[in-house]
Amino acid sequence: MLIKTDSLTLAEQLSNRFAERIRTRLLAPGARLPSVRLCAQQQGVSPSTVVAAYDQLLAQGLVLAERNRGFYVRSGREKDLKVPVNASLHDTNSIATDDPPGRPSKQHVPINATALIRGMFHGISDKPQPGMGVFPSDWLQTSFMQAAVRRVTQKSELDSYSLHYGEPAGDLGLRQSLAIKLAAINVQAQASQIITTVGATHALDVVSRTLLKAGDCVMVEEPGWAIEFARLDALGMRILAVPRGPDGPDLGMMAQLCEAHAPKLFVSVSVLHNPTGFCLSPGSAHRVLQLANQHNFHIVEDDTYSHLAPEHAIRLSALDGLQRTIYVSGFSKILAPGWRVGFMAAPTALFERLLDTKLLATLTTPALLEKAMAYCIDQGQLRRHAERIRTRLDLARSRSVKLALAAGCTFAAPPAGLFGWVDTGMDTDRLAQRMLDLGYLLAPGGLFHAARQPSTLMRINFATTQDAQFWKVFARVQSQARSAK
Repeated sequence: MLIKTDSLTLAEQLSNRFAERIRTRLLAPGARLPSVRLCAQQQGVSPSTVVAAYDQLLAQGLVLAERNRGFYVRSGREKDLKVPVNASLHDTNSIATDDPPGRPSKQHVPINATALIRGMFHGISDKPQPGMGVFPSDWLQTSFMQAAVRRVTQKSELDSYSLHYGEPAGDLGLRQSLAIKLAAINVQAQASQIITTVGATHALDVVSRTLLKAGDCVMVEEPGWAIEFARLDALGMRILAVPRGPDGPDLGMMAQLCEAHAPKLFVSVSVLHNPTGFCLSPGSAHRVLQLANQHNFHIVEDDTYSHLAPEHAIRLSALDGLQRTIYVSGFSKILAPGWRVGFMAAPTALFERLLDTKLLATLTTPALLEKAMAYCIDQGQLRRHAERIRTRLDLARSRSVKLALAAGCTFAAPPAGLFGWVDTGMDTDRLAQRMLDLGYLLAPGGLFHAARQPSTLMRINFATTQDAQFWKVFARVQSQARSAK
């Protein structure tokens, strides 16, 4: 709520609010600001106040005005626009404050996944955040992590691990522990096939940089993980979206893409797919591996949420025996986000190439934290901790589902794992900006498409949406947005 003060006018407060979102990329480059009329309704101010605020943003060079269309966050491609940077809202002959009737709004820029990440790290407010991709920190608190660190930081060990680079492939003890852990989910890997990384995202990046070059085609599941889309796009890859259903990827579409584009890689989340929660069926897994062999591409299997899934869940890497698959996972989601311990298990034929890429990027990974992680695994503490998290998550999911349904939402996929794929019945990009004003960061459905498009879906975190207050605010904003149409 904007309140006039002696130090700041309402226009200055509104301008500052948008400026902060632009600088922290919560409003991505190319994103359209609300029309003057809509913004005035949302913020409870007069249209003249919005005009003054937008003029201030123009003066700061943070937004651009496009003739007869509206105002957009500056993207660095200003030469493509037909209105100079210093155009004013008061130039009523050139600037429209609402979309002209019958004309579609400007196409959104490609996905900017960093907006969600920055929002997570910047702390929008002290409220539970529905769009978060991680567990709340209080869920992860343990006593055994400190004990594990103390154990590996005794004087002799501290000197040994701190004053020398670690092993190139990662701590051998951890890799041996990981081999045993993988065997429990039927992924057969020797320690000599495992490489530790700075989190699972780093592992995905190492795979991409090793197997691909700019311009190569990569198949991804859609909806899918926004950060992976953005990362591949930044590397110059051609992204081929394969629709993801309850049993797995659309096999017909996948076969067509293979014939037409000869992709080099397929990125898949087989178990507790993000954002839908779907798990791969045996039949789909078998056909995907057939396509990989037929068309000579590799599969990187992101199993980040393996700690939340039943051990009998189907993994491509288990069926394939790490021939064409590369298995990726880590511990940031379930135990220690700040430790940044991840790993990959790879075909023997690719091991040295992948290791070379890791060494070029990071040299080695921190031996101290890897040894501490190995201790947590070997003592059974990680397993017991994951069991407690799953039990707590089951209860949270049950509460969140009831609240979401009561708020008029429906589920586009059966609730499972950490995330729910929720249909709100209206454009979630618009909802997200309004909820941001009230201290809540949403994850709108458009984020989970390789090319951003309007969506009525959003991803919710079950651990952070069991708060009835959020759903009350959500229902009120949703009702107001519908009334404003």
